[in-house]
Amino acid sequence: MAAAPSAVPMRRPTRLNYWGWGAGDMLGAGAQAVITGWLFYFFTSFCSLTAVEAGLILGLPRLLEAISCPLIGYVSDNLRHSAIGRRIGRRRIFLLLVLPLLPSFALLFVTGHGFWYYLAVFIFFELLYTMFLIPWETLAAEMSTDYAEKARFAGARMLVAQGSAVLASYLPTLLINQFGGKDSTEPFFWMAAIFGGLFSLVVLIVLLTSWERPYTADELAQPVARLDWAEAAQIPGRMFRDLASTLRIRAFRQHLSLYLGGYLSQDIFNTAFPIFVATVLMGATLAISQLMTAMYLAQLVSVMVAIRIVIQVGPLHAYRVAISLFIAALLVYGGLYLASAPGDAPLSGVWLFGPIVLAGLGRGTLNFVPWSVYNYLPDVDEAVTGQRREGIFAGVMTLVRKLAQSLAIVATGWLIDLGGYVSPKMRPPGAALTQTPEAIATVTAVLVIGPIVVMLAGLLLAWRFRLNAASHWVLMQEVERLRAGATQPDSPASGRVVEELTGWRYEQLWGRGGPDAQAGAERPRTT
Repeated sequence: MAAAPSAVPMRRPTRLNYWGWGAGDMLGAGAQAVITGWLFYFFTSFCSLTAVEAGLILGLPRLLEAISCPLIGYVSDNLRHSAIGRRIGRRRIFLLLVLPLLPSFALLFVTGHGFWYYLAVFIFFELLYTMFLIPWETLAAEMSTDYAEKARFAGARMLVAQGSAVLASYLPTLLINQFGGKDSTEPFFWMAAIFGGLFSLVVLIVLLTSWERPYTADELAQPVARLDWAEAAQIPGRMFRDLASTLRIRAFRQHLSLYLGGYLSQDIFNTAFPIFVATVLMGATLAISQLMTAMYLAQLVSVMVAIRIVIQVGPLHAYRVAISLFIAALLVYGGLYLASAPGDAPLSGVWLFGPIVLAGLGRGTLNFVPWSVYNYLPDVDEAVTGQRREGIFAGVMTLVRKLAQSLAIVATGWLIDLGGYVSPKMRPPGAALTQTPEAIATVTAVLVIGPIVVMLAGLLLAWRFRLNAASHWVLMQEVERLRAGATQPDSPASGRVVEELTGWRYEQLWGRGGPDAQAGAERPRTT
């Protein structure tokens, strides 16, 4: 199939670039592991804050992120033709801004302050986190147009993420034991200081090993955009129009189904699993820690295998394999509950670690697939709009993920509480605590049925998802033809492929399909 030549030569990424860019998820995953693992405990144990106040500090920034996530994505997309965008880079400017400020993470673990101090510092750090995360996520989509290369970027990221989760769960414990245990506040500060320095180092590595999409001669011939306050006042309206326009892309809607199906199932599992281990498997805290470590290690292996599956047969097949493994593990846990009886000895060996390893093999691929697919979505969107909008897609994904995660965790906790589960902290001193059969049954039902329903719903909604190496190749050829002014596909088969991915008729592509296909049409079109 003949195709117009690429508008601009693309650099070929090397292993250094894959791993250098992927190192960014040390900040993405590492920061969240420390925050979720230690911050609530630190606030309630050493800062004289109630559980409600600590929960508000961790939850209120999510409301602000409903604005900050899409706003940062929108602004970074639209800096391309500004003086800053051309001189520094529309994505890199955000990374440069946050790099010297990330050690402020340690300020969260300083005692002697009140609610408003910790809320302000946490909001500040979360803003820095978002300012890094969204522009960083776009870079892999800009550094390559090749299907396999984009899959390798996503694989490097996920391997770093899984490794950082293991590290972040172990390193804090090591530091706390080294510097005085949980009764001392000093280890927490030094832990955060080390991580803060590590975060800055990671951002520097990303800056040194990544690049943005190069400018074409036509783009460089355009005048540099100047700040216009009248246009700036229109940013909120344009931003929300762009947000809505992403949902008009069929592949993105299907992708969100896979994304939420894979990640929400894990949110439900993560919330219910420790309680299930304690009440059904009769395991102690140490057993929970060991099981989670085994699961993370299995996820590492899973990502390495998933990279090959996505490259060779596509993300939907990888998703099907992943949920099959995860569902099998959940059904084993359901069987263990049905086979258990009061007074049984705690499980050990293969019955304890077998299902969690199986779950980890599925979960690793579920983590990888959505962020592999994300790298191709701006290509699909470009066919519709003629724009490169990596930032707005990253913003929508991050926003949807955080809001859905909060709802999933709250709903899981509410269902477990509704079933009659009693927290060990609520028992009178010296009294034995026995959960009712109804409470144990509810915990098991939530753990087993909840993730299965969510994963199958995601699969059903994305059943006709057709993005793979072959269809992506056809898409990229047609994008080049559209850029050159084509109004008809190279062949009927090519036209069907593009229409299936975009959800638009071919004659409506490249901004010819009305306002929704012209999102950002006031801005210069980019490659």
